Amino acid sequence: MAPKRSAREPTPSSATTAQISSTGAGSVPVVPSSKKAASANQSPQDIALGIWKNYLDATPQRTKLIDVFMSFLVVVGVLQFVYCVIAGNYPFNAFLSGFSATVGQFVLTASLRIQTNVENKAEFSSVSPERAFADYVFGSLILHFFCVNFIN
Repeated sequence: MAPKRSAREPTPSSATTAQISSTGAGSVPVVPSSKKAASANQSPQDIALGIWKNYLDATPQRTKLIDVFMSFLVVVGVLQFVYCVIAGNYPFNAFLSGFSATVGQFVLTASLRIQTNVENKAEFSSVSPERAFADYVFGSLILHFFCVNFIN
């Protein structure tokens, strides 16, 4: 007589197609060890390089230009903050105005990037790239008007 199989044991036909692990919640397919080894062997540098290559290959030139400007704004904001910490903040209005202009311009630029991104076309179907840029310029003018007036 053949031994009886429990309900959790895989049948020979299903064992050949995929390995199955029994858990309290039910049967869950097990990832073959070769796939685990391939994903576990990637170093953080390889992952970062893959992300960078994908960014360079798939991102439009206009979006890259916006990203460079946003990086510039981050650097300027950090430099202003470091200068304020090292040299002091005697004309505090000037520091506050300059830092606010940098942060505000970053936010406006992020909004422009989101609205002009091709992947977000469904969400911003009523906004053309030209309209988004016009809103960006108008918002920038208002922001800098208030920042210049805040300096005194």
